[in-house]
Amino acid sequence: MPPARRERADAARNRRAILRAAEELLAAHRPEDISMEQVAAAAGVGKGTVFHRFGNRMGLMRELMLERVYVVHEAVAGGPPPLGPGAPPRERLLAFLDAIATAVTRNKGLLAGLGHAEAMAQHTPEDVATSPIYVFWHTHIAGLLAEARPELDAEFHAHLLLAPFQSTPVQRLLDGGDPERLSWGLRRQAAALLDAPD
Repeated sequence: MPPARRERADAARNRRAILRAAEELLAAHRPEDISMEQVAAAAGVGKGTVFHRFGNRMGLMRELMLERVYVVHEAVAGGPPPLGPGAPPRERLLAFLDAIATAVTRNKGLLAGLGHAEAMAQHTPEDVATSPIYVFWHTHIAGLLAEARPELDAEFHAHLLLAPFQSTPVQRLLDGGDPERLSWGLRRQAAALLDAPD
């Protein structure tokens, strides 16, 4: 095997090991109790490898969250309707809100880790809107809203529909792991928006 290809294979293997180690540590410990050194030791790699690959704690947590939501993104791009192409915009919007509500509720520990990493890095709330996950979610929701109701301020209302995912009180209410509660609330908000008189 050529050296370049061997290096790429090694890097991919290390990446998977690091993400798996971080996931296992988040399942057993509070995010603030997990260090990059612990992640490196659990993954069987050097600390420098973790920092080189992910930059810092926030980069690591963000990459792990991206891995989790990638399945949803694939379904949106090419999966069966109503989440994927082919369904009316209203049905796709409601299915998408269900999907991200489920993903968020099932990954509270990871979200807490991402939030802790952002706090440690002293990031401002405005940074959330520039994250790849948020940008994708917002763009997709805004597009569906504009298709269903062209007269709406779709970009603004998409931010409003996503606001609960950044709400600490809402996250605390979901500590019981009940995605249906969040899904139901989001569906009611979206339906009210789509059905509102002109």
